[in-house]
Amino acid sequence: MDEIKEGKYKSPALAIFTGIKDLFKKKERVGSIREKERLDNKNVLITGASSGLGFAVALQLAKKGARVYMACRSGIPGKGNKIKNITGSETVWMLHVDLSDFNSIRSMVNRFVDQKVRFDILICNAAIVPKKSRKTKQGLEEMFMVNYLAKYTLIRMLLDSECIRMDQAAEKPRIIYVSSESHRNPAEIDWNTFGQYRDYGIGMTVELYGYYKLLLTTFAYELSRRLNPKNNHKVSVFVLCPGPVNSSIAREAPILFQPLLKIIFAIFFKSPAKAAEPVVYLATSADLRNKTFDYLHLMTRKKIDPKASDPENGEKLWEQSEKLLKEHKIQFLFP
Repeated sequence: MDEIKEGKYKSPALAIFTGIKDLFKKKERVGSIREKERLDNKNVLITGASSGLGFAVALQLAKKGARVYMACRSGIPGKGNKIKNITGSETVWMLHVDLSDFNSIRSMVNRFVDQKVRFDILICNAAIVPKKSRKTKQGLEEMFMVNYLAKYTLIRMLLDSECIRMDQAAEKPRIIYVSSESHRNPAEIDWNTFGQYRDYGIGMTVELYGYYKLLLTTFAYELSRRLNPKNNHKVSVFVLCPGPVNSSIAREAPILFQPLLKIIFAIFFKSPAKAAEPVVYLATSADLRNKTFDYLHLMTRKKIDPKASDPENGEKLWEQSEKLLKEHKIQFLFP
């Protein structure tokens, strides 16, 4: 982990400055959200949907007719009821899940199996920026688990349980990961310490956040490769960076800096409703119907970092993740 290089996202101040600068750069837009593109009767699962970007996405997709499943640690049932009241939709459900706990993820997936729920769209949004390292119930580092390994575990469990709609006759399902441009910052993936718990403080948090986003982006690209062998399109896997969002993700920042951060966030960062645009576009646009993979930064199409698209890194990450999960007695049927 010490090999992570210095870059635009090494410190909180640099990360904030880079995010603000990106907002003002002129970019070519990939497209726009169309009113006619709806999600009537589509099942959508959104993690981290009780606040910020996740809540905004849940609200906008409910307005488009989706059957929305909000997977959260808190805000149950109030946030779901709020969306129902705003949209008039009765097809909004909230489910408790703790993404730092394998057992909690398994329990949620088992509920989907029992209720015979199959998803058309999965949006993995939940993420944390802790002020220091913390151990999960299974002894892993919490940010590693929530920001990467839980996402790997969840989709593997959903695929194994046939909770992702894979009917050949149906429109191809979409799997969407909220990542970050900070995935470009690390110099390499540290295979020697993969999954190992280590202590760190606030000074390393932003740097590690980018590192785990590199793991996530690498996994997403590898997932698309495995689900769509020889470019035989079965599933669309999309990744995006929404840019800086005025949310509560920095709620664990030192108390001394929180008033200043609130001012900066309010003035310069996008509201969750506006930042949700690329997520909603990836979930709804007919322009993407035949794409196996895509990456958006804000509303601009870009290539992911070469480390993330390197097939050797993808295969190694898959193998290491499987090995780590087997140590926790979690195995999958899906190859």
